[in-house]
Amino acid sequence: MPYFTYTGRAASGEMVRGVGEGSSSGALADQLAAAGIIPLDILPSTAPQARDGSSLLEALAPRIPHEEVLLFCRQLHTLLRSGVPILRGLAGLQESTRNKAFADMLRDLRESLESGRELSTSMQRHSRVFNPFFIAMVRVGETTGQLEHVFLRMFHHLEFEREIRTQVRAALRYPLIVMVFIGAAIAIVNLFVIPQFAKVYANFNTELPLLTRILIGFSNAMVDYWWAMLAVLIGALLGVRGWLASERGRLSWDRWKLRIPIAGKIILKATLARFGRSFALSGKSGVQITLGLRTVAPTVDNKYIESKIDQMRLGVERGESVLRTATAAGVFTPVVLQMIAVGEESGALDELMDEIGRLYQREVEYELKSLGAQIEPILIVALGALVLILALGVFLPIWDLGRAALGKSGG
Repeated sequence: MPYFTYTGRAASGEMVRGVGEGSSSGALADQLAAAGIIPLDILPSTAPQARDGSSLLEALAPRIPHEEVLLFCRQLHTLLRSGVPILRGLAGLQESTRNKAFADMLRDLRESLESGRELSTSMQRHSRVFNPFFIAMVRVGETTGQLEHVFLRMFHHLEFEREIRTQVRAALRYPLIVMVFIGAAIAIVNLFVIPQFAKVYANFNTELPLLTRILIGFSNAMVDYWWAMLAVLIGALLGVRGWLASERGRLSWDRWKLRIPIAGKIILKATLARFGRSFALSGKSGVQITLGLRTVAPTVDNKYIESKIDQMRLGVERGESVLRTATAAGVFTPVVLQMIAVGEESGALDELMDEIGRLYQREVEYELKSLGAQIEPILIVALGALVLILALGVFLPIWDLGRAALGKSGG
């Protein structure tokens, strides 16, 4: 999203200047108004890093581990709750951390605060560490005076995100390893095993079975043109990567992967869990629904569902209910829609959205535990079919020769 420089007046009456991110100047004005700042002037700008050349430095700097940000939230919550000034707290965290990149980031935050910037504005200089949702929550905490509570909620939110990622990676590790070994076995058989059998079959002076001819032809192609196949494979991977990097490609892929058998329902439930927890967190922090939907949308990690949440926001801005816009989006399960309906009716939408997050987190955990058992039969059938094709292709000529030899001896 584009950046804008803004000038506004805070609730206390003091002038506020900074750089914000939004889909348009009007969207940024809504964010500022929700944070208690009356916008006076909003002009297009570049990312805040570009003004001091830190954008390039951040791009080249090593990535900061997720665990460092997690501990940062917890430690800063404890320091602020104990009454430690934020500048002193950041200095202490900078001295105690062993991660040089994280220490440099903390030093930049402290220097930015000392120059008069707000913490949320300072964090915008490190977009690789703090996403828009994180910054929006910090901005709300600064406005409401509940910054320590915001950091505690962000700690629990980031911990939830880490658990989801860890569980997904653990569940996919076994199928990926099996697929890699199957690919390696196919390559070894075609490059080294089948060519040896082909030399033997060349002395038979008889027509080979169709399956055998197909296997030998594919093996010869791999032996003679392996470099071309490798180049095509690399080109295809680069092409797919470039396509996924585009807005249209990422949207299509994120929509399609929700329909993948077995994995699709897990991805959808994990996405709904992120949406529920993030939306509940924004509501508990005092963020307006429209601004909450805007900041929550990128956290679902799915461009297709993110576009649907943006449609919800536009509908709410037109005066429609959250339930009606969620129903029109067509991506939410009946359970989610029912909880939204009850939440709007009772005025406890944030509590019920948090319950949705917990519900689908438990379902994701259950699905991931049984994922191996669901995928294992498919892998066994695929491996069995591969072995059967190779065995028939290699041994059919031998069986034919054996029958022919028996027929001659019998005659």
